[in-house]
Amino acid sequence: MSDELNELSFTVSARVGRPVDEVYEAVADPEQLSRYFTTGGARGRLEPGAQVSWDFADFPGRFPVMVVEADPPRRLAIRWEGVDATEHDTTTVFEFEPIDDGARTLVTITEQAWRVTPGGAENAFGNCAGWTMMLTALKAWVEHGINLREGFYA
Repeated sequence: MSDELNELSFTVSARVGRPVDEVYEAVADPEQLSRYFTTGGARGRLEPGAQVSWDFADFPGRFPVMVVEADPPRRLAIRWEGVDATEHDTTTVFEFEPIDDGARTLVTITEQAWRVTPGGAENAFGNCAGWTMMLTALKAWVEHGINLREGFYA
């Protein structure tokens, strides 16, 4: 077994105080996603084979997002452009696990496929921070109806 690092990846998690169906829907539904995460709007529902787009105030321009897997309410997987990615795209997997007898949800996001280069590390760290912010904003939105990103960037 080799100890050689071939690509960069990360995993972030958060516990959200709502049932798994409600938390999954807050990510899959473009109207909800636009209220707390995609500050410039999301177009298209995250469902198998869909090509949707996300726009962010902090990174202007629409980003195409390809849904490669959707297994409601447990798992979503998307591919989207990643700077210094091993195959031009990164793969992001969202996993939703019911906890506390279904009262809360453990959300885990894993993204992978950056080159082991300074540029790959910079972009992986940036996306890790972005997905951590997304989880924080998701929690505030689903639990309290608060949009943490409103006015954050402009």
